[in-house]
Amino acid sequence: MTLSARLQWRQGEFKLDAEFAVPGRGITALFGMSGAGKTTLLRCLAGLELAATGVLEINGKCWQDTTRKVFIPSHKRALGYVFQDARLFPHLTVRENLAYGWKRIAPRQRQLNMEEVAEWLGITPFLKRPSLHLAGGEKQRVAIARALLRNPELLIMDEPLAALDLMSKAEILPYLEKLHADLAIPVIYVSHQLDEVLRLADHMLFIQAGH
Repeated sequence: MTLSARLQWRQGEFKLDAEFAVPGRGITALFGMSGAGKTTLLRCLAGLELAATGVLEINGKCWQDTTRKVFIPSHKRALGYVFQDARLFPHLTVRENLAYGWKRIAPRQRQLNMEEVAEWLGITPFLKRPSLHLAGGEKQRVAIARALLRNPELLIMDEPLAALDLMSKAEILPYLEKLHADLAIPVIYVSHQLDEVLRLADHMLFIQAGH
């Protein structure tokens, strides 16, 4: 099981030229200075940069191969994406937020159920609560649960703790540590905080000037 990529993308003076292979499960940290190309690489993995060329394969499935004219569009990739801000629907309850993506997965493809994921991330007590009334750490746990309920083959976490205060970070870190043992998929985790990376990551990709 492997996530392997050989991707190129260029805009103006900036060029991304990334080639790597990491295990197909566990947390791989993507680490580098601001402007190194982390977000661009994430967007290429997600299929959001249509001008990107190269090859991307995840655990035996080809998502992109320019030579063979293969390109799975972003909305068809089995992908979970967690951003710095939770991006929940404020007018919906926690349960309704979780159901939004889960209902779009064919029943036969659902490997996790809502109650199981809610219990795993400690959000069962507030499933009926409006998401608008959640604290920062609670919102991020809901966002992670929502991403997992999409039954992803790749989970991207783009600085998920960056917007949280120290107390909220301390609250959510133990849940993120569970990803090591409980998820049989690759997780690409971006952070500027080395202590976070050392605590959570099994492997590291270092990116500098797009390479």
